[in-house]
Amino acid sequence: MSAGPPLNGIRVVELAGLAPGPFCGQLLSSYGASVLRIDRPDTSPHSDILTSYKSSVVLDLKSQLCISLLKSILRKADVLIDPFRPGVLEKLDLDPSALTRDNPRLIVIRLTGYRRDGKYKDLAGHDINYLAVSGLLSMLGARGEPPSPPANILGDYAGGGLVAFSGVVLALIHRSTSGKGQVVEATMVDGAGYLGTIPRLRTKEPVWSDERGTNLLDGGCPYYRCYECKDAGKYMSVGALEPQFFANLLRGLNISPKDIGHGNMKRDDKRNWPHMYRVFENRFKKKTRREWEAIFDDMDACVVPVLEYGELEEAEYPQRPLIRVQSHSTKTHIWTHMWIHIKYTPFHQTQLWIYYHSTGARPHVECSGMQWIFP
Repeated sequence: MSAGPPLNGIRVVELAGLAPGPFCGQLLSSYGASVLRIDRPDTSPHSDILTSYKSSVVLDLKSQLCISLLKSILRKADVLIDPFRPGVLEKLDLDPSALTRDNPRLIVIRLTGYRRDGKYKDLAGHDINYLAVSGLLSMLGARGEPPSPPANILGDYAGGGLVAFSGVVLALIHRSTSGKGQVVEATMVDGAGYLGTIPRLRTKEPVWSDERGTNLLDGGCPYYRCYECKDAGKYMSVGALEPQFFANLLRGLNISPKDIGHGNMKRDDKRNWPHMYRVFENRFKKKTRREWEAIFDDMDACVVPVLEYGELEEAEYPQRPLIRVQSHSTKTHIWTHMWIHIKYTPFHQTQLWIYYHSTGARPHVECSGMQWIFP
């Protein structure tokens, strides 16, 4: 008999915030946790795509009555997601040390952008700022151009929400043997910085150039970058690092090794990279992306098309499990819900959004087969 999803039975209270906190809650919900989101009266959960598979209660945290209600909820909870800037919980009379005294099994994950004891602790910030302070942003972008932020993927989601999710899971494992909860600190500066550990260490190597966009894996290498095809705006990605893949790349492009080198220079000689890039660039523009796909689909060359989300939706590429969300404009959005497929545990998929306002009848929320009944 199946034991259910990995986090089945775990009750999470998520204080509504910007992307990292809701993403952490989304990950916990994806693997079976029952997530109750606390929304402010002036916001609508419908406007945030990260509210799926969560329940929601609207509470005015400026009201002492609502704070008392939230405290009663937290006495029964396993996890609290705090997305606020340093000091906000304490001002709300929700000091984590007091919360964990009332509920010794409670895990409080505190997610901030800057370090709580750092130079910028009292300043507001966004993904680009956290990447900048971490040092990671200085490595991203084209040669001779300003640093280029990769949307808000590395700071908010990978360095923030995903790191916070990992911290919660580790704290749950610790609690399974100790019986005790704890306060977990996560910052997007440290999370993003940790993701860049290997590139940062490589900057100490003699072959590394401090100028971004000139190294092996940052777009400087002609056999590890993207090329535009004959149909403008369509690209192929090339990652032919190993000799056997590089040989297949040349074969697929119908290029002789002698056409890409100057004298006896090897392929990893940076002096030869500009010439090699121009040869590859000109060749890729000879055919459309579809034509290049037909050539490389059956060839181990580490060459595949750069697909856009619209193409994935239209072609219904096999991604599992798929989530389809109907927006107010009647347009359907599709994305993959789980990021790790666990073979022997079922996918968590039976949960509904239920919204209640703090005023009115005694709230009752049921999700993931468990019930939350508030006093």
